[in-house]
Amino acid sequence: MTDVADLSYEQARDELIRVVGELEQGSSSLEESLALWERGEALAQRCEEWLIGARARLDAARATAGTAE
Repeated sequence: MTDVADLSYEQARDELIRVVGELEQGSSSLEESLALWERGEALAQRCEEWLIGARARLDAARATAGTAE
């Protein structure tokens, strides 16, 4: 299993969707469900990190564009 920190936003999002689907099926054992939940939490955090980084880059670009005018 790939380390969450190495995943792109799209990879993390796609895997998170898969994890949620597996949890919704409810066919996993308790131990498997806990592992999926933990992986899902890590994936959600990774997606949030990507989005925060993207927002910071957009804000920086807007600030630069604003000073150039």
